[in-house]
Amino acid sequence: MVKTEDRLSVGIAAAATAANVNTHGTEPACSSPRSPQLQLAGKLKLRLDEDQLTNCMRCGFCLPACPTFRETGIEAESPRGRIALMKAVTDGLMMPDQSFEEQMSHCLGCRACEPACPADVKYGQLIEQTREAIEEHTESHRWWVKPLRQVVFKQLFPHQKRVRLLGGAMQLYQQSGLRKLARSSGVMKLLPAHLSEMEQVLPNASSKGIVQKIGSHHPAKGMKIATVGMFRGCLMDMLFTETNIKTVELLTEAGFEVIIPDTQACCGALHAHSGETEDARSLARKNIAAFQDAGVDYIVSNAGGCGAILTEYDHLLHEDEQWREGAVWLAKRVVDISDLLIRSGKLATAQIKGQPIRITYQDSCHLRNVMRSADAPRKLLREVSGAEFVEMFEADRCCGSAGTYNIVQPEMAGGLLERKMEHANATKAHYLLTSNPGCLLQMKLGVAKHGDGQMQVQHIVDFLHDRLVHNEWREAEI
Repeated sequence: MVKTEDRLSVGIAAAATAANVNTHGTEPACSSPRSPQLQLAGKLKLRLDEDQLTNCMRCGFCLPACPTFRETGIEAESPRGRIALMKAVTDGLMMPDQSFEEQMSHCLGCRACEPACPADVKYGQLIEQTREAIEEHTESHRWWVKPLRQVVFKQLFPHQKRVRLLGGAMQLYQQSGLRKLARSSGVMKLLPAHLSEMEQVLPNASSKGIVQKIGSHHPAKGMKIATVGMFRGCLMDMLFTETNIKTVELLTEAGFEVIIPDTQACCGALHAHSGETEDARSLARKNIAAFQDAGVDYIVSNAGGCGAILTEYDHLLHEDEQWREGAVWLAKRVVDISDLLIRSGKLATAQIKGQPIRITYQDSCHLRNVMRSADAPRKLLREVSGAEFVEMFEADRCCGSAGTYNIVQPEMAGGLLERKMEHANATKAHYLLTSNPGCLLQMKLGVAKHGDGQMQVQHIVDFLHDRLVHNEWREAEI
């Protein structure tokens, strides 16, 4: 058997070779004390959690769980390989050049490696720490990338009114005839193909969020079980407003009082995953204050990506003495709507009218791998009378959406989606359901490009809500 130290050497060498980097501890001639690479190396040494780096046993259990390793077979494209690269930088064995940055950006952040890891390595924390350091020192971005990031991460998503203004602009484009003109005139062909394809599947946007449409307080129907604070999200509130409204209606029918604090902000997930960690912390503080003021028992999410980052506010703010306790308070109250309906609420008997249908489910990676909620959505779907639930092969594998990954890494995302659709088509399902807006849009794109013509893609909330028989609510079996 190969010793752990030998595996470490093999891992570093293989990962470094694949990334085309130096493993002999000699600095490139261009590395002056002020060079961005040296500054990045120093920041990584300070920023990366040494305990997590050394906890990795190089066992390789993460390899078959990693989408990019499965696609390429390259060690550096695996969690083990990326951790080896991080460790090599902090140990002074290599410089974090552009190849290093590319390997870190290739990671989807799906975190499927974490449930597979026997040592419980917090890979998600390591990759976010690395990306934060890279964003502070990189010179590899094209000239327009940093200004665009400034607009998106600092000027748009932190401000809900601006997000609604964007929703209004999109609504005007979609409903005024501009969209039809853009498509028929060939203007959309000026965009990269993957962006043009994504535009085709965007739902109708709204300039009004859930609070503007139905208000912020909704009493429980019947005996009240608990008070729930609803996290409305940014994209969910702009592109899936009706899904948010149906979430409230499901919860009130199940016996929950629902409060939607209007002072809540973006969850910060896109910021944290993209290296804008300090902005994520700022948003976390706003959300903690909003939900603490509301005095809720639970904080419910209907988007796996949002819910996952909310559950990790305790880590995000663990060094902030003022907000540490509040972060723990919020993180332990976050629950996905499917889990809440199963564990603490009432289940409705949903039924299909007409011909029986076949349904399947695609996991949200962060809902499954971070929030560890895979059973609740399936249990709810198996309760639907007149529907046959078919488990999709590798439903736990990433679809390629991964936040903004399908925009910035379209080739890898497209390959993952094509293989995902092979498995989806094999179920012969009429409905493919999921619990995250990014996954939903990615799977809609997959159906449009690779579907068999009969499959529809819906959020699980929409599917259940539209089929509920409201007079047949019953106590859930916990």
